[in-house]
Amino acid sequence: MAKIADVIQYEGDNSTFIWKHPSEDFNSLTQLIVHESQEAIFFMNGQALDLFGPGRYTLKTQNIPMLGAMLNRLTDDKSPFHCEVYFINKTEQMAVKWGTDSKVQYVEPTYGFPISIGASGEMSLRAEDSRKLLIKLVGTEHMLDQQKLIAFFRAFLMTRIKTYIAQVMKKSAINIFEIDEHLKVFSEEIHELLVPDFAGYGISLERFFVTNIVKPDGDRQYEKFKELHFRQYADIAEAKLRQQVGIIDQQTEAQRMVIESQAMAQKRQQEGYTYQQERGFDVAQDAARNEAVGQFTNMGIGLGVMSGVGGTVGNTVGGAVTDAFGGMNVQQPAQPSGAVGFCENCGAKISAGAAFCDECGTPVPAGPAKCAGCGYVFERPGKFCPKCGMKRG
Repeated sequence: MAKIADVIQYEGDNSTFIWKHPSEDFNSLTQLIVHESQEAIFFMNGQALDLFGPGRYTLKTQNIPMLGAMLNRLTDDKSPFHCEVYFINKTEQMAVKWGTDSKVQYVEPTYGFPISIGASGEMSLRAEDSRKLLIKLVGTEHMLDQQKLIAFFRAFLMTRIKTYIAQVMKKSAINIFEIDEHLKVFSEEIHELLVPDFAGYGISLERFFVTNIVKPDGDRQYEKFKELHFRQYADIAEAKLRQQVGIIDQQTEAQRMVIESQAMAQKRQQEGYTYQQERGFDVAQDAARNEAVGQFTNMGIGLGVMSGVGGTVGNTVGGAVTDAFGGMNVQQPAQPSGAVGFCENCGAKISAGAAFCDECGTPVPAGPAKCAGCGYVFERPGKFCPKCGMKRG
């Protein structure tokens, strides 16, 4: 028989989903205390009447202390107004382990051979629909903890999980030899499939993890395809490595050439000459190394061409060409048509019949400009005679 005013509150542990308070047939004005992350269901005469959330409540029953004692004598000390309270723990219960009780049979999608695997992991559960969970799973039991819940779900869970494992691996074409790389996605897809199954019993499957796949190591067929797979992988990796090394070598050579080109351009700029002038220097040096004009003729290079090179690269190269032919009796080419020479002041071409330079106004001498030292007829402007080196002007 209950006291005049009882206090009813949860006294179970955190691994329990549903716990029934031992006090029954309590009197009116009994205090009900529901903590956070809990719900309480008040049963009266076998019916679930009210669902209480966190807080303090005063329960109104048909049991009145003095009158109840008299009525109980008529019913063999049993209250005709039966009442009870169930507490539902709604905290998320983690690290609930699961594992397949037998191997999952399916056809490996990449190589197409039959294979048997096992799987295990952890999940976390939470009571979602208190009424549904209490009515479907608890009934008249006094408690539902993790152990009882997993025992209840074992057959149900094994059937679903094994089916979903085979479906997901086939749908996603997950290679058995690379499955460890896809455990996160694998777990998420199976979790999504399992959520409605648990929800039908008022349970929320908060998280689901596949942490281990048991492969048929030692099986002859499995080992054969395993060796084939990793051999192909090694060949592909080696080919990629060689390709990368080749690309790196090409990039390194290209970078080296760019750096050298930039350095040479900077050197030319500092020393005051261009790439074309540098090529003229090279040609002049080749010419200076030859001992006779006949060698240039054999090379297909005429004296007029060599003299033109001297004019292109400036006085320095012109002097080098002249020195290369020093001591040889070389006939000077005729003056260009339409001009009588070059201005001794500014170096501009003098037009035929002009008395003064078109550029600077300097008087034009009567005949073509000649070197005062050796009599060389100047063909182009300059500061020194290309034959004897005497200063012009």
